[in-house]
Amino acid sequence: MKGSLVIIGFFILGIICGMMDVIPAEVYESDISLYVLCALMFCVGTSIGNDPKTVNDFKLLPKKLLLLPIATILGTWAALVFVDLLLEFRTTQQCYAVGSGFGYYSLSSIFITEYMGVELGTLALLTNIARELLTLLVAPLLVKVFGPLSIISAGGATTMDTVLPSVIRYSGKKYAILSIYQGFVVDFSVPFMVTLFCVI
Repeated sequence: MKGSLVIIGFFILGIICGMMDVIPAEVYESDISLYVLCALMFCVGTSIGNDPKTVNDFKLLPKKLLLLPIATILGTWAALVFVDLLLEFRTTQQCYAVGSGFGYYSLSSIFITEYMGVELGTLALLTNIARELLTLLVAPLLVKVFGPLSIISAGGATTMDTVLPSVIRYSGKKYAILSIYQGFVVDFSVPFMVTLFCVI
């Protein structure tokens, strides 16, 4: 929760800096966001590669549970059908591009900004931050009403980092590896899914 609030704080600070022309236009019109994105992907890769125990634990997961990331992606897309009907001022392509961030706000917003513009990129950032925050806020209720897997599915791509402590606390330690697995698979799908819906 604290990490998400810090991210929102920096986002607001960025808006203020942009309005006050603190940062030269050449900076944000350059490819700097692409370099930041590459650095983020490198960090994710090294964190996984640095812990061989995590990779080995993935192999021990029950076969049925290996389908949870697919269920999360399909469930998100099913919900987007209703979002698309409600938001008449947004195209189906835009709704699915934003929704396919699966909570991975830093990555999806950069891609969407590159392909569809700053306005939709900002919307993607806020939407995916909202998914993470909402998951954290309603975690106990989700587990109580829908069971221990619900918080993992609701967290989308964030279950290997910010949502993981909530998974351990409310679903139990035995779901930690599944949560990391889900986060890894959904994280990995985001660049492909978002790009797909941006270009079709």
